[in-house]
Amino acid sequence: MTQSYARLIPACGARVSFALLLAMAVFLSASRGHALAADAEIKIANFTFEPPVLTVKVGTTVTWVNDDDIPHLVAEKDGKFRSSALDTNETFSETFKDAGTIEYFCVLHPHMTGKIVVEP
Repeated sequence: MTQSYARLIPACGARVSFALLLAMAVFLSASRGHALAADAEIKIANFTFEPPVLTVKVGTTVTWVNDDDIPHLVAEKDGKFRSSALDTNETFSETFKDAGTIEYFCVLHPHMTGKIVVEP
């Protein structure tokens, strides 16, 4: 009986290791190319939004942080949200309650654009 039990231990260990590797592979492939988070942050630095495309779930709060030494003003292209002018280290947050793609830009520097993909 002891020998049978000893043979099961390596087999179970291999199954657990395989399951962990499989879970990691699924997670990494799902988030490749886009940031994916529960609550998320977008940095404003060097006249860019980082990441330029952010993928989140419905209900996520996204916070923009101005890391530049000049003001920026974040706005959704259709006017659904708009921050006040953000000085260095100031933040603006928005919670996304509906699935869809949100395009936003800096009102003061319109060449600065970004996108948030909100998934169900």
